Amino acid sequence: GSSLEPEEHSMEPPAVTEEEVPLAVAPGPVGCQLFGYVGIEAVLDQMKIKTMKTGFEFNIMVVGQSGLGKSTMVNTLFKSKVSRKSSQPGQEERIPKTVQLQSITHVIEEKGVKMKLTVTDTPGFGDQINNENCWDPIIKYINEQYERYLQEEILITRKRKIPDTRIHSCVYFVAPTGHWLRPLDLEFMRRLSKIVNVVPVIAKADTLTLEERAEFKQRIQEDLKTHAISVYPQEDFDQDPEDRALNDRIREKIPFAVVGADQEHQVNGKRVLGRKTKWGIIEVENPAHCEFPLLRDLLIRSHLQDLKDITHNVHYESYRVRRLNESNRP
Repeated sequence: GSSLEPEEHSMEPPAVTEEEVPLAVAPGPVGCQLFGYVGIEAVLDQMKIKTMKTGFEFNIMVVGQSGLGKSTMVNTLFKSKVSRKSSQPGQEERIPKTVQLQSITHVIEEKGVKMKLTVTDTPGFGDQINNENCWDPIIKYINEQYERYLQEEILITRKRKIPDTRIHSCVYFVAPTGHWLRPLDLEFMRRLSKIVNVVPVIAKADTLTLEERAEFKQRIQEDLKTHAISVYPQEDFDQDPEDRALNDRIREKIPFAVVGADQEHQVNGKRVLGRKTKWGIIEVENPAHCEFPLLRDLLIRSHLQDLKDITHNVHYESYRVRRLNESNRP
């Protein structure tokens, strides 16, 4: 005998004891095996095609006294006439009374890859009797490029691609004296290393013997360490052990002892870039003669994108934070 009256069911869920509650396990980075070809690797090809269409932008600044071969070095780096002097032939070169910054832009192409290259020269730097505050126009110019990018970035309707005129690398030319760094060199690198990637090089290194060059390098490294000057590549920005190992080898070689030349000579049946002397030809791209290949690899072949990333994520970011804090103050 069951009752014909319907049973009353409670709307509350049955009580579950603590022991019965299942624990939620967070998904970990477990690799998933694919049973067939999906085509994920095609993302790299898509990125390559898109990047080749849009092209690259790279802005480099060269700083140093007159006569250290800055224009020749830039021409040697990109194997073309891209420097300020090459683009303005026939004009008489005069030392300006104050530091003047002059930029020139080229579009260079190699195997279908286009790069918009801007070279900024600083004639008049360190050429005066009184060089006090001669770095101020350079600091002002670098900050102006950050400000220009910031103003484009904070617009309500922004461009799809903001024109990038920020300096990605500043190559500082040290005179081959064979002694210690001058106070001007130290003060410039101390101030500029906080706002831009500074790469010091020993200009016209063929004027030093191998022993003098090694001693001069060691003294420069000691000076940089004593005055806490952090040049590129900075130790603080190494992302993983592989990057640290590579950058440690580069830091041991800095400053690079370089020789620039934009004329070709015949050596053993081959055309090579070099400088002709009474004793022979100094081959620019021969690692046994100078360290120009190391500088080229750092600026173009291995660290070009890293220079741009640090400029955007570190130097420009610190400028942006400072400017926005200033604008928010009452």
